[in-house]
Amino acid sequence: MQAKRVVTGHDARGRARVISQGPLPGNEPFEHSPGFSAALLWKTEADAQVGGSQAETVATVTSVLPGSGGTCAMLVTFPPASEVVPSDAQLQAAAEEMMARLPGLAQQFEADAPGFHRTDTIDYGVLLEGELTLLLDEGESCVCTAGDVVVQMGTRHAWRNTGNTPARVMFVMVDAQRR
Repeated sequence: MQAKRVVTGHDARGRARVISQGPLPGNEPFEHSPGFSAALLWKTEADAQVGGSQAETVATVTSVLPGSGGTCAMLVTFPPASEVVPSDAQLQAAAEEMMARLPGLAQQFEADAPGFHRTDTIDYGVLLEGELTLLLDEGESCVCTAGDVVVQMGTRHAWRNTGNTPARVMFVMVDAQRR
């Protein structure tokens, strides 16, 4: 699925207008994780405003995670689980690419438990297509299919594509305070 991003705003007279549209920035598949992609769609800070012509928010991010009081939206594609066990060199290259393309989030991944991570965010995940298994602590899991919504409350988790086709998820992450 070739998706585009459409951003609306207002002109000088206050009329609603499309201010930009085009391919999703960063939606290209990862080189060292075949079939995986993660596009940061938009990011807001605590003082987000409407009513003007919003500037581009994802061109020069230092973290894909939302800052204090902020939000971010991402579209992530998970390829089906592979039977192939990657070499240590392939794993290292994939980790380096993840750090470069998903700064802030990549640092949250656990070295000894692939894919597991925790962020100080409330995440709304809508599975658009495919099938994913949500993995939690002590082996608890939940299979999700297209149309399912997951509200992730800052818990340690991982995702596995247990189906036979790519799975696409739209995530909206909202900054939250950990107790």
